[in-house]
Amino acid sequence: MSDPVRVLIVDDSLTMRTLFSEVLDSFDNIQVVGVAANADEARERITELSPQVITLDVEMPGMSGIEFLEEIMKERPMPVIMLSTLTQRGAEISLRALELGAFECFPKPQNVTLEVFKKLGPKLAELIVAAAGGKIRKKTRQRKVAKDELEWNGKMIALATSTGGVDAMLDILPEFPANCPPTLIVQPLDDSFTEIYLTRLGSAIKPQVKLAKDGAKLKQGVIYIASDTNNHVVIDRWPDPTIRLLPKEPVQGHRPSASLLFAALAKTAKDDVVAGILTGVGDDGVAGMRALKASGAFTFAQDQETAIAGDAPRAARDAKVIDQEVAIGDIASVVLAKCQK
Repeated sequence: MSDPVRVLIVDDSLTMRTLFSEVLDSFDNIQVVGVAANADEARERITELSPQVITLDVEMPGMSGIEFLEEIMKERPMPVIMLSTLTQRGAEISLRALELGAFECFPKPQNVTLEVFKKLGPKLAELIVAAAGGKIRKKTRQRKVAKDELEWNGKMIALATSTGGVDAMLDILPEFPANCPPTLIVQPLDDSFTEIYLTRLGSAIKPQVKLAKDGAKLKQGVIYIASDTNNHVVIDRWPDPTIRLLPKEPVQGHRPSASLLFAALAKTAKDDVVAGILTGVGDDGVAGMRALKASGAFTFAQDQETAIAGDAPRAARDAKVIDQEVAIGDIASVVLAKCQK
């Protein structure tokens, strides 16, 4: 058995520090090595304790969590999970945190009870373990120029990622031309985060960005984000593709499920699909991608060197359901080439 992941909890609330510590210490694969109430204390604890992962509160007195995150990523890059409230301001800060290199953003519960924290514990513990094994990528993003107008061959693009994939999307999609292939991205998000994310993405790319809605026709030149955690998303009526949202139970703990989407596409669009699994925790998408690959679609995964959270891409590679591993900087070129006449 490997050593437990060493975690430092940074939060100005004594109650939050106590509850998070108690819940996380109940997992054998996690060790809370220390706590800090502000950035000054956290700097000392980092030097003394050498944690592998930090959980960092967005809102702290003095230097804010987002300012401290920026300092960490410049001075001593390490995996950071940001804890934020589910408010508009919290969502705006969370988006900035992901762009700065945070591994993931995790919602702080509004009901501060041990019972609530215990329910959230397994998800947070999963993120912490994944973060410890993830990559740290310094923010050297340059402004990308969209590709020339595409001579489209009729294929669609389907991608799967997590909230942490915000950074990946901001690397990939600016290269898409205004008349890009219809693109559907499965990316579960909190409701408070979705609108701000779509606005930020829309300002950075040439195609339109829309929330995936039931009954909408899949059109060229549009990026659809399937983020609603109350519904799965599938495509039917190929070659006149229509988005369908399905309020069914989670599939292997995921809703929307990338595996369900990929499996549906294997029956409808078949080899008219270019599908990829990007940075993410867990293995959602792998089962459905097996069917999609068998149908003749081109399947790929982000490579391990550039995936901040490598669990999902690694699972796809190990299951042998992909045709190719692709570095983040090459994904746009690869998928667009597959959709070019």
